Amino acid sequence: MNGDLYDRFLSDLELKGYAKRSIDSYVKSVRQLQRFCNKPLSKITQADLRAYWLACKTEYGWSSATLRISYSGIKHFFSMTLVRKWKLFSQIKWKREESLPTVLSTKEVRRIICHLPTLQSKVFYLTLYSLGLRLQEAITLQIGDIDKDRKVVHIRNGKGSRDRVIPLPAITLRGLRAYYKTHRNPKWLFPALGHDRGKEAGTTLRTVSHNGVQGALRRTVKQLGIRKRVHPHVFRHSYATHLLEANVPIHHVQKLLGHKDLKSTMVYLHVTTRAKAHSHEIVCVVIQGVFS
Repeated sequence: MNGDLYDRFLSDLELKGYAKRSIDSYVKSVRQLQRFCNKPLSKITQADLRAYWLACKTEYGWSSATLRISYSGIKHFFSMTLVRKWKLFSQIKWKREESLPTVLSTKEVRRIICHLPTLQSKVFYLTLYSLGLRLQEAITLQIGDIDKDRKVVHIRNGKGSRDRVIPLPAITLRGLRAYYKTHRNPKWLFPALGHDRGKEAGTTLRTVSHNGVQGALRRTVKQLGIRKRVHPHVFRHSYATHLLEANVPIHHVQKLLGHKDLKSTMVYLHVTTRAKAHSHEIVCVVIQGVFS
């Protein structure tokens, strides 16, 4: 019975257009709830759900961010798949924790990337940082996304299924070319290397794994003795911060990052057309300067 419900839930989420990682997180949230309650999903009540979240917060010490993910997944399941009209979902609200993102200095960015163990990891994090990408966006970059003539990269199906175009710095293009020559996969820029040290990288249908690129970063940061909490998304934070420090207009940075909410800066779009074109060039100059 539970298996059929999970299949329905997956189908519902896919039809809604959710990204794979969101789907995985939501399904995981429902599985955690089911294990806690130890009963069929269709038998879980609002009282069970209240007891579960109370335990997660008080006994397990879950953060507000983790609780929000759990809330989103479980609410989608019971509202969309089981069609339960529960008041509990409107009564519970997990406050968003206000914390500043970790940002690396340009020196730290350069140091980490230069000390990564392989050409693949070096080029991957160079690309992640210099294009301001989310981890999944970098992992799924394809050969056809690179426009070397226009010197831009087309990011497809970003968060919210939105596409965007990002300036391609010369140093990033050189790195991608050098790495591509080691595998020549017809589709993926960062194919899975497999267990044969990359011999099948040219024909594999799979991309490099999240664990693979995260593990290389974690080990390098530890070896360098950097005390900041560094994870892949920190490079995106750093990219945005470095551009703003270089006086790239904030509305242009928002477009480069693919952020949805531009209401507060929409009024400036028409009057900064020339600045936008100029800032497109500045982005490449800033990134180039980090590695010079």
